[in-house]
This record gives sequence, C-alpha cells and structure tokens, in this order.
Amino acid sequence: MIKKTFILLPTILLLTACTSNKNLQMEENNKINDKSSLNASNVSYNDYKSSYDSENDKLKSRPHLKYEPNISKKDYEKLAFNNLENEKIESSTPNNLTKKQAFMNFYNDWKNVRYKMGGSSRTGIDCSGFTQKAFKEKFGIELPRTTLTQVKVGVEVKKSDLKMGDLVFFKTSKVNKHVGIYMGNGSFLHSSIKGIQFTELEKPFYKDTYWTARRIMN
Repeated sequence: MIKKTFILLPTILLLTACTSNKNLQMEENNKINDKSSLNASNVSYNDYKSSYDSENDKLKSRPHLKYEPNISKKDYEKLAFNNLENEKIESSTPNNLTKKQAFMNFYNDWKNVRYKMGGSSRTGIDCSGFTQKAFKEKFGIELPRTTLTQVKVGVEVKKSDLKMGDLVFFKTSKVNKHVGIYMGNGSFLHSSIKGIQFTELEKPFYKDTYWTARRIMN
C-alpha cells in the first residue's frame, strides 16, 4: 500500500502540473489572439499602441510563449482603415442581401409568366404590373399601376448612383415607356416581350432608350 502511494503521488503531481501549464498556455494565447478590445478605428494610435504593447510586454518574461513585436504606425493606419471598411460592409451588406433575395424570390416565382400588355396576373403581366406586384408582395410598398405614374413616385437618382431596388425607366418609342428594377452590377429585372428576365443596362437598345430612375426605398 505504501509503495502504491509513493508511485501514484508523483504521477498525480505531474499530471496536475501539466494541466496547469496547458491552461496557462491557452489563457495567454487567448490574450494574444483576442483583439476585440483593441479596435483601431475607435482609438488613437498612441492609445492603441500603449494597450497593444502592454499585452505583449506581459509575455516577454515567459520565453516559452510567443509574443508579437510592437505595432508600427503604418500597420496601425492599415488596421484602422481595414476596420472602418469592414464596418461599412457589415452595415450595408445585410440590407442589400435582403432586397436581392426578396427580388430573386419574386423572380423565381414569376419567371415563367408570359408578357401581356395591360396584364397583372399569372396569365400575363406587363412591365409596370410586374414592378407593382414585386414591391407590394415583397415590401408592402404600393406603386401606381402604369409606367407614367410610377415615374412620378420616389426621388430621382442619376444613372451613376443607381442602387439595388431602384426603378429604371426607358422611352422605347415616342409613345411607349418601359420600367424595370435595378438589380446591381449593371443589370435590371423586368417583364419584357421576351418574358421576365435580367437585362444589361448597357445593352444597345436599353442604353439608347434610357430615360430616368427613381428610388422608392433606401
């Protein structure tokens, strides 16, 4: 019994020491990798560097752990810029994805419906009937029925400032007008004589007949 005790005791102490060292290593590594409290876009360079250096200085007395060198002002400025850009992307992307998905769902639901002048149902739908239904069903926005009345709602936007969901208008003849929904990347979704489809704004016919654009929602 005494021999077993002498054998087990060192083993337990060794395992305890290894576990403590492992936990210490994990704790210190987490401190190195966790930069959430050091947001370069929210603090000055001096404050950021002070906090950054402080975290690394704590590790210099422990040679078995790795630490990063002091951050330069150039690296700080790059980091601050990247943080700001990421914040812009994160703040804008969800809304754009929501709008795009809503319009894509509407397109998938209506893509096999044929074009019909004056139509607004699944037996046939025209361009303004298509835009009216899309905004009503997906966003609860009421649009007038015709192209000439839809062009009077919302606010006018330049072609160079188009955003997803803007209405784009065309003067396809001296009498006829056409409307579609801008989908980003230079294309718009519309109900044309060839059916419901995506078309490039720079396609010669639509480039030449482009009229104006209206923003209905942000």
